Amino acid sequence: MKFPIVVCMMILWACAYTAMSRTLYESSIVEKHQQWMTKHGRTYTDSFEMKKRFEIFKENLEYIEKFNSAGNKSYKLGLNPYSDLTSEEFIASHTGIKIPNQLSSSKLGSNAVLFDVNGDVPTNFDWREQGAVTDVKNQGRCGCCWAFSAAAAVEGITQIKTGKLISLSEQQLLDCDQQSRGCKGGDMDNAFKSIIQTNGIVSEADYPYQEVRQTCQINDQRTTAAQITSFVDVPANDEQQLLQAVAQQPVSVGIGIGDEFQSYREGVYSGTCRTPLNHAVTAVGYGVTEDGTKYWLIKNQWGKDWGEGGYMRVLRENGEPRGQCGIAAHASYPTI
Repeated sequence: MKFPIVVCMMILWACAYTAMSRTLYESSIVEKHQQWMTKHGRTYTDSFEMKKRFEIFKENLEYIEKFNSAGNKSYKLGLNPYSDLTSEEFIASHTGIKIPNQLSSSKLGSNAVLFDVNGDVPTNFDWREQGAVTDVKNQGRCGCCWAFSAAAAVEGITQIKTGKLISLSEQQLLDCDQQSRGCKGGDMDNAFKSIIQTNGIVSEADYPYQEVRQTCQINDQRTTAAQITSFVDVPANDEQQLLQAVAQQPVSVGIGIGDEFQSYREGVYSGTCRTPLNHAVTAVGYGVTEDGTKYWLIKNQWGKDWGEGGYMRVLRENGEPRGQCGIAAHASYPTI
C-alpha cells in the first residue's frame, strides 16, 4: 500500500509544482507589463481593455523571448511602446504609404537620373555625422509616414546646400497635399510636388504636428524655411543606383514592413517583409558591419524608444532586385 501512496503523493506534488510555476510565471508577466506601462505612460479605459492588452503584451513578450533565445539571426527584438498592439493594429495605425498605380510597378520616369554605378563611394556613410539629419520624430497613430519621409529628405538637402539644419513641418504636408489622403495614406513624390506648388515648406516650430489632418494654413504671410525646385526618382529595383543616391543626400524610400518590424531592437534586419510597400522611411546612410554584412541605415518616425534610438539597419544586397523589404522599389529625393 505504501508504494501507491508514494506515487500519488509524487503526482500531487508535481501537479502542485507545475501550477505554482505557472502562477509565478503569470505573476512575472503581470509585473513586466506594469513596469512597461509605467515606463511608456500607458493607461487603459477599463478592465476589459486592460485584460485584452495584457494578453497581447504577453504574446508579444513570449515571441520576443523565443526569437532572441534562438540566437541565429542578425538582429534582435525587444519591448517598446508598441508591445501591447497586434501586428495588424500596428501596421494599420503606424504606416501609411499609398503609391499611385502608375508608379507601383516600374519607376523610371522622365525625372529619373541614372548614376554611374562604378563611381567611388565611401564604404560606410552616415548623414547624421554630416549634420544633415534632425532628431527622430513620432508620427503617432496617423498614417502619414510619407510626410515624415519627404520632410526628412528636404531637411537633408537643405542642410547640405545651405548649412542650416531646420526641422520642417510634416503638418503642412498632411494638411496641404491635396493628392494625399492625410492620415489614411500618401506618397513622397506627391509631397515633393506639394512643396513646389506652395513655394516651400515652413518650419516645424511655425506649423507643429497635430497627428490629425486639418485645414491647410499656408498663406502669403508665412515664413518659408525651405524650398525645392524638383525631385528625382531613383530607378526602381536597383540597389546600386540607390547607393549612389544615398551617398549624395538622404533619400525617401518605401518599404514593406513585416510582423517583426514592430519589435525590432537592434542589429541588421533580415526578417519578414510584406508586399506591397506599406511604409515610408528615409535612407540616411549605409555601411558594413565587422562581420561583413552590408546594410542600409534608415531613419524611422516611431520615436526614439523603437529600434536603435529610432533608427534601423536593413540588410543591403540580399540578392533580390527590390532589395530587403522592397527598399529599392520606390525611392526619390528632392533637389534644390
